[in-house]
Amino acid sequence: MMAHSQPPAPAALPRLSAAYDGAPRRGALRPGIVHLGLGNFHRAHQAVYTRAALDASGATDWGIVGVANRSDAVPQAMHAQDLLYTVVEISPGGASFSIPGVHTDAFTAAGEPERVVASIAAPGTRIVSLTVTENGYYYSPRTGHLAVDDPAIQHDLREAARPKTPIGQIVRGLQARASGHGEAITVLSCDNLADNGHHTERLVKEFVGLLPGGEAEELLAFVSDHVTFPSTMVDRIVPATTDHYRRLVAEGPGYRDDVPVPAEPFTMWVLEDRFAGGRPQWEAGGAVFSDEVARYEELKVRLLNGTHSLLAYLGALTGAATIPESVQHPEIEAAARAVLRDEYRPSVTAPRGVDLDAYEEELFTRWRNTALGHRTSQVGSDGSLKLRQRIPAPALNLLDAGRVPHFLALTTAAYLACLAPLPGFDPGPSAAAMVDPARAAIARAAELSSSSAELARRVLAEQHLLGEELAGRDGFIERTGELLDVIRQRGALTAAAEARSASAAS
Repeated sequence: MMAHSQPPAPAALPRLSAAYDGAPRRGALRPGIVHLGLGNFHRAHQAVYTRAALDASGATDWGIVGVANRSDAVPQAMHAQDLLYTVVEISPGGASFSIPGVHTDAFTAAGEPERVVASIAAPGTRIVSLTVTENGYYYSPRTGHLAVDDPAIQHDLREAARPKTPIGQIVRGLQARASGHGEAITVLSCDNLADNGHHTERLVKEFVGLLPGGEAEELLAFVSDHVTFPSTMVDRIVPATTDHYRRLVAEGPGYRDDVPVPAEPFTMWVLEDRFAGGRPQWEAGGAVFSDEVARYEELKVRLLNGTHSLLAYLGALTGAATIPESVQHPEIEAAARAVLRDEYRPSVTAPRGVDLDAYEEELFTRWRNTALGHRTSQVGSDGSLKLRQRIPAPALNLLDAGRVPHFLALTTAAYLACLAPLPGFDPGPSAAAMVDPARAAIARAAELSSSSAELARRVLAEQHLLGEELAGRDGFIERTGELLDVIRQRGALTAAAEARSASAAS
């Protein structure tokens, strides 16, 4: 990476589009994929694998049409750069730069809903993929089924041409496809959802089932015969874009890029090989096609994501703005290793060829990447959805075996301390910056609670934050309340030490 004491002013630099000499250029590609969710993760993950596939195969029919949800910022910036952007791979040793160059178009669903439907229905489209986060699937975390009463879902049931939700967009696109050329297509979820392929298939079919009788019957037959929903596991830490990364591009390759994407060196993608209309040669970029996606998924969702959550919440409560800062606390690292080894790990079965000890060390190496600076507020956001995916099964396994999952209770307590602080407790700016769809509900619970124990009971037993089964486990709820009280009275590091002491004694 080139170093400059004063980086060149962006206005004095050539645009990325003028500096790019790679191939295939956009004009040589035909769209074959419609991707819903034009965020940083997609642009540093699936798009990078697709570039490797095109380079290896010479195919030109797997260009990606990127669809942002509401904001025009990324599509407009990409169009100003001939649909190009830079992936800035960050490690303590420096930065490297690459340009995927695989998008053939980019637009915003909120501004052009009819275009989303038409793009999915187009004959050349053979995959519609998603990175819309858990919240974008419009389902009830309590039941796992489509949130039928949500106003956005109701809108999509009425307005066939102008759907708002990803599930509505997919169904209306499939409906137009079925009534037109009728060619096969794959719906590919790339979000952190348990069994994401079958989960997406269930929501799509539930939406279809709400359509008028004959209409629903015909479309369900088309979906059953012509649409597949492979499950996937995706993994790469991709922070938000900031001016720091724009400066790195200006100092390094020496051009102006308004929307570079920072990413860690590590990347992983595991998929079921069930593609109704074909697929790119993603294995050329290192993608793994496996019949053990569920095992890889459990490994990632629990050992990686679950431990990551604890690092985020304890870190935020101790003033750590980033995950590397959090891991630097010996007590937090000890708690993270304990929850991974003693509470998450017993609930997973390693896929063939995966060494769990080596996997753990690789995780901590990634989390210590100080050059990346993944923010605790970003990792801690949407905890009400994420923790429900991560905590219940391991916690229930331990409870059924007669053990108290002290560190899973600590994770829950730290989450509550960040999102719903009781009067007199300030969780700090990183906690305040966390975004969560349940924040208002658990804040109301905090207002009605006179103690940590009462707050834990209101949120876990009454609101079912972690599902119905844990809602009935008094021991877990009481332990969460006890640790929340320690956080409030003596701080998060003391709570981590107390959990470690109790775990060692049990």
